[in-house]
Amino acid sequence: MEKEERPLTFNTIEREMTELFALVGDGFVGATDALLSGDQVAARTLIERDRLIDALYRQLLGTAQTMLKEQRLSSEDINYLITVLRLIPELERSGDLAEHIAQRALLGISSEMTPRSRGIIQEMSDVGTQMWRLATDAFCDKDNELASTLDSLDDELDDLHLSLIAEIVTGTMSVAVIIEMAMLARFYERFGDHAVNIARACAQFAQR
Repeated sequence: MEKEERPLTFNTIEREMTELFALVGDGFVGATDALLSGDQVAARTLIERDRLIDALYRQLLGTAQTMLKEQRLSSEDINYLITVLRLIPELERSGDLAEHIAQRALLGISSEMTPRSRGIIQEMSDVGTQMWRLATDAFCDKDNELASTLDSLDDELDDLHLSLIAEIVTGTMSVAVIIEMAMLARFYERFGDHAVNIARACAQFAQR
């Protein structure tokens, strides 16, 4: 007997998008924890979990594209699916950034970080996590008021990025660690950018 195909519904997309947001957010927090604690077991688990994010990304992409092609939809439904197609690459790339952070935990650099650099990394993670929660709310609640809040938090994250770079150039860490820290600074800054992009796309949909 052939396996019955799952119906292509908006509820399915909503549920899978929420799952994707959760996977990325949890991965981001976990990656920072693994980085700062030097927990290589947790880091490997998070890196492996990125496959789930990639698989869900491909599934959502295919579902949204199929619905656009095969179903009679209202203009609102079409706009919603277009928004989803704009958002899922942002989600997938954000998941990649969490994976990149987890990969640095495997290098065991936490013991070589300065206390100040560790503190800034934790602050960047805290702000990034707050931004991701707001981006999730912007999608789930169709809230077009959150984009401005995220812009303010993004400015805060940019300031922390500069503070980390300033700490790096003091030269108190080894060259190898400095290189990895510079990359980490960029990963956290980009994660915030993706959260802002998501909120803006949701705001544009909510205003239509």
